[in-house]
Amino acid sequence: MIREITAAWSPLTFTPLLWIVVTLGAYLLAKRVQKLCGGMALANPVLIAIGVVAAVVMAARVSYATYFTGAQFINFLLGPATVALALPLARNLRHMRGAVKGVILALVAGSLVSIVSGVALVRLLGGSRSVALSMAPKSVTTPIAMAVSQQIGGLPALTAALAIVGGIFAAVVGQTLLTRMRIRDTRTHGFAAGVAGSGVAAAQAVSLGGLAAAFAALGIALNGVLTALATPFLVSIWR
Repeated sequence: MIREITAAWSPLTFTPLLWIVVTLGAYLLAKRVQKLCGGMALANPVLIAIGVVAAVVMAARVSYATYFTGAQFINFLLGPATVALALPLARNLRHMRGAVKGVILALVAGSLVSIVSGVALVRLLGGSRSVALSMAPKSVTTPIAMAVSQQIGGLPALTAALAIVGGIFAAVVGQTLLTRMRIRDTRTHGFAAGVAGSGVAAAQAVSLGGLAAAFAALGIALNGVLTALATPFLVSIWR
């Protein structure tokens, strides 16, 4: 029976459309699971969807290249989806003008702590210099993180994985942590998500409303710029 199923499945594994369906289906399933769990933070749809897709890919015994051939269209949509965050940003400019000082302080603190703590943690655990450098830009959006990592001598592929894992972690614990600290301002939740978890955490912050989405977009953009400028400088000092 298993051989028959495998024989029937094998021709489909090379069909690009299959992997779009698998990816979208996994995410819809993950959203359903999150709803059944009452919106519990640990039931993050991105985390669940990654696990489901990984399980299917491994069970089908196909390479990542084969999977990506089908799923690359979804990857292409990441750019427009990120740019779309500019809409709530534009609609809430007046709210941002009154929070410039707080935004600057939070940005500098969050960005620098992320860079320094990532490198320090790897070195403390005995990791190599290349791994430590790969950790430095982990909190920014993946394309920027990979470019910065390559520039400073890190491993771009590892940085991409760390950025995704970091984004999921921020999405899972961020809102819960801020709420337990009695911080309920949606601007703070949104900005923290954008700075600490980039697009993955920002997507969850969008559910808090347009103001949170606007500050999440602001956090992604500003942290990307600051990290791209500060990381090479800090690494040059470390040398």
